[in-house]
Amino acid sequence: MAHDPLRALIDDGRVHVLDGAMGTLLYNRGVFMNVCYDELSLTQPDLVKSVHQEYVDAGAEILETNTFGANPIKLSSWGLDERTEEMNEASARLAVEAGNGRALVLGAMGPLGLRIEPWGPTPREGAQAHFRRQVDGLLAGGVHGFILETFSDLAELEQALRAVRAASSLPVFAQMTVGDDGETSYGTDVETIARTLTEWGADVVGLNCSVGPAAILDALERMARVTDLPLSAQPNAGLPRPVGDRKMYLASPDYMGQYARRLMDAGARFLGGCCGTMPEHIQSIRGAVAGRQAPLPDPVTIGSTQETEPGPGEGGTVSPPRGGRPRGPRLGANAGCAPTPLAERSRWGEKLSTGGFATSVEIVPPRGWDPAPLLQAAEKIREAGGDAVSVVDSTWGRHRMGAIPAGALIQDRVGIETLVHYPCRNREMMGMISDLLGAAAGGVRNVLLVSGELMPSGPYPDPGAGLDIDSIGLTNVVHYLNRGLDPGGGAVEPPTRFVIGVALNQGARDLDGEVRRFGWKVEAGAEFAVTQPLFEPDPLHRFLDRTEDWRIPVVLGLWPLTSLRNAEFLANEVPGINVPDQVLERMKAAQDRSEEAAEEEGVRIAAEALKVVRNRVAGVHVGAPQGRVDLALRVLEHV
Repeated sequence: MAHDPLRALIDDGRVHVLDGAMGTLLYNRGVFMNVCYDELSLTQPDLVKSVHQEYVDAGAEILETNTFGANPIKLSSWGLDERTEEMNEASARLAVEAGNGRALVLGAMGPLGLRIEPWGPTPREGAQAHFRRQVDGLLAGGVHGFILETFSDLAELEQALRAVRAASSLPVFAQMTVGDDGETSYGTDVETIARTLTEWGADVVGLNCSVGPAAILDALERMARVTDLPLSAQPNAGLPRPVGDRKMYLASPDYMGQYARRLMDAGARFLGGCCGTMPEHIQSIRGAVAGRQAPLPDPVTIGSTQETEPGPGEGGTVSPPRGGRPRGPRLGANAGCAPTPLAERSRWGEKLSTGGFATSVEIVPPRGWDPAPLLQAAEKIREAGGDAVSVVDSTWGRHRMGAIPAGALIQDRVGIETLVHYPCRNREMMGMISDLLGAAAGGVRNVLLVSGELMPSGPYPDPGAGLDIDSIGLTNVVHYLNRGLDPGGGAVEPPTRFVIGVALNQGARDLDGEVRRFGWKVEAGAEFAVTQPLFEPDPLHRFLDRTEDWRIPVVLGLWPLTSLRNAEFLANEVPGINVPDQVLERMKAAQDRSEEAAEEEGVRIAAEALKVVRNRVAGVHVGAPQGRVDLALRVLEHV
């Protein structure tokens, strides 16, 4: 077996020093934030190499390549994804040259910058393929190992680790990032991080970024209790503070050296720094290490590290990949508790689970904070015998009252259940969880989770708009909240009691794709579905025939047309709604008679649609066009 100098450092029982922040030094050298820092290895190689050399001169024994964001997803935002392998190889060669026999080199790999399944649409295998391109470039450049750093999602780090293990048996440092509470933004605590990364076969586990030395020390002490692997720590130089028009990291080199001693006492074997860390900080850390263990380690001697593909049994203990979009996160033995039975969560859930016929009428919250119009409409629906008021999230245009507080108000003051629409658009996952926990506290039990349309406000896309996770990812989240777990596997006590609904587009142009998405929603934990407004039965029959074996209760969406103009608008301008020609002809004939006749014809068309599919659906969800609850209630009379 070829000499492995990094493995020798890992196994020698001593403390070793990593480098500091590449980006901080590049910024201080006059490189502004409007360029791709990873590309500098190609465009300004001497500058990048000089930063590495400064850290070696300061006492770093291990360097990280300038490739934290050099994966094809992040590089694509700069139009550089085709140069992924080239950029990583060049960066690795620069670091090896700068080390010059005095320092080893770790290939740095950070998150992709997108959500992977189960939270987002990117398959795990797809994420692994993105990471593999980076791995191949780094190996070609001669790295001595890998450092997977600043990850918040364990599932994503696993795919990075798989990508390394599929190509190499070199050592891997695996580092997550946590907040002051010792948890990732997903809610994963440091004990779970340490145990899981140990199980997956990382060689060194640790923490970096986000917080300063004090928080890293607290978290590392907890990790040391649950793993025997060597620990690494690369804290920021404190937290950034505004100084003039810049943000500065104010932790002094002496302070970093002081905490280096404490981190060694906690069991850290590899010490360096992250954001804000300069060569002076690394020099102070080196001094702390030298004062604790004498003599200092000799400069490493770098020999051949010829790599071969790992054979059977080599390369760690990562489990085989899974295909498709899975039901939920891999939470190991911590699978949570059994959810409350559906019939006990809400009256809506009881009807769906016992074969009753559930009815809801859709209303839009008011433009303002006065709830009177909302409550009056809800009272009419309650008096007419509706099972639930369906509250739509704020539409595009003028702001409206939020659907969750509107739903809680209706339940509290009117005494009828609500079905709250909750779209993912323009929201980030942690904020969604906060909203939904608030909804649970407010008594909201029934939710309809949708991805939401991304509507441009001009000829150019809004860079602030988008989907952090889609409805499938959010269904996974709520599925586990109902089992008392957050996305990181942390406890949610008591578990939520949501009845989880999703959308179904029976008339989608890509029917195969819609069927697949519906299947993923069911696997993720959806418990009922609401169709798009139906104007002809055949598309729904075709959809239901294809999903017969695994279908959840389906609630029929209906929309009483108010006029020919309304019908033409839905047919031509609203994605996902199919208004057939014969319906348009009927509305034209009625409109020619009178406005009242057109309204009556719209109600009649909706009632007819219900009649022909009623034996295949579990309920009906009726829209109220232009707030016309009276029209929706006229449709309900036919139920």
